[in-house]
Amino acid sequence: MINLGQKFPEFKKKATVSVVPGKEFTEITNNDHIAKKRWMVMFWYPKDFTFVCPTEIVDFDVKFNEFESRNCDLIGASTDTEFSHLGWMVSHPDLNKLKFPLLADTSKSLANELGILEGDEKIAYRVTTITDPNGIVKWVCANDLSVGRNVDEVIRVLDALQSGKLTPCGWKKGEKTLN
Repeated sequence: MINLGQKFPEFKKKATVSVVPGKEFTEITNNDHIAKKRWMVMFWYPKDFTFVCPTEIVDFDVKFNEFESRNCDLIGASTDTEFSHLGWMVSHPDLNKLKFPLLADTSKSLANELGILEGDEKIAYRVTTITDPNGIVKWVCANDLSVGRNVDEVIRVLDALQSGKLTPCGWKKGEKTLN
């Protein structure tokens, strides 16, 4: 699995961004957030049309403005195709107005480079990375396929990393840091 301090791998992938005909897809790269001098949170989920995944995606969407206010690009990702993402977004009422892209790593090349593929089917673990504006990985969290992640914790860690200070256990933005 990718380690802290490593450069996030280069990628150029299709992503689903909308259910509006003619505006469904775009291409995103590892350099998009770097060019804008923004942080990047990429969260991987195993598969479209599953049970735990939409609960996470919806919570990320509900808290999208929290990431925006922190100068952070948010990207969901799986090894499904952009067409599978679109079908899921169209059919699931909570997913059809997502504010962030769902990256399609159909070749599984990025997930493989990150070292996050699981089992014979080679689907992605629930892995979240936080990457700084220079493209350096600052946080990696991996969950078993059956365990949904806590989006509030991702935001808390992003705040701690952006503070540039020593932060104690459970620290939240606005609280005292350590000397």
